[in-house]
Amino acid sequence: MKILVPVKRVIDYNVKPRIKSDQSGVDLANVKMSMNPFDEIAVEEAVRLKEAGTAEEVVVVSIGEQKAQETLRTGLAMGADRGILVVTEDMPEPLGIAKILAKITEEESPDLVILGKQAIDDDSNQVGQMLAALLGWSQGTFASKLEQDGDKLKVTREIDGGLETLALSTPAIVTTDLRLNEPRYASLPNIMKAKKKPIDEKTAADFGVDISPRLETLKVTEPPKREAGEIVPDVDTLVAKLKEMGVAA
Repeated sequence: MKILVPVKRVIDYNVKPRIKSDQSGVDLANVKMSMNPFDEIAVEEAVRLKEAGTAEEVVVVSIGEQKAQETLRTGLAMGADRGILVVTEDMPEPLGIAKILAKITEEESPDLVILGKQAIDDDSNQVGQMLAALLGWSQGTFASKLEQDGDKLKVTREIDGGLETLALSTPAIVTTDLRLNEPRYASLPNIMKAKKKPIDEKTAADFGVDISPRLETLKVTEPPKREAGEIVPDVDTLVAKLKEMGVAA
């Protein structure tokens, strides 16, 4: 089995984002960047499948500026075999990303594509589903457990009423949820080895994909600050306050 894992370079989850003074977007200057946490889970799951003998090769792919090579190196240090970087200065919208990944998937012919269910910078939660639709592949989203059962992949996913288990025929798309696994820390020897692993650089034009934006961001603002609460002495006062605010009859 060959596994393809798309990964995205995002603001580190420990960093509080800052809005640009002109409100045109998020300020990325001198901000720590790292691999999207959900994608890190996807890489970990792919590497575990390889270590279990289920997969023979793990390929990580990223779409973004040249610095996204650092994100690919992280995936290679975790255990992936090689990387593909599609260089673009402007981050495409989810449909553009899905179209590029569809072309890469057609070239690489993987049996399984594992990716994070969403990126923590835009929270779109669209690429996995769009990719499955473009390829006509089966999909299992929000996976909290993944295991091979004969010629099928069993995907356990969390739904409102509990757990749902799907049996997928390969090739398939799987998107990862937080409870799927605990990603490993790359060891120093593996980080050094990752520097020698190959990364193939391409552009969107190489795939004949138009990634021109379809949406325009008019303004980006921070959410309003939460107002201070008020402590009331008893339930009757609370009810009276709620009626005064119009949230209770």
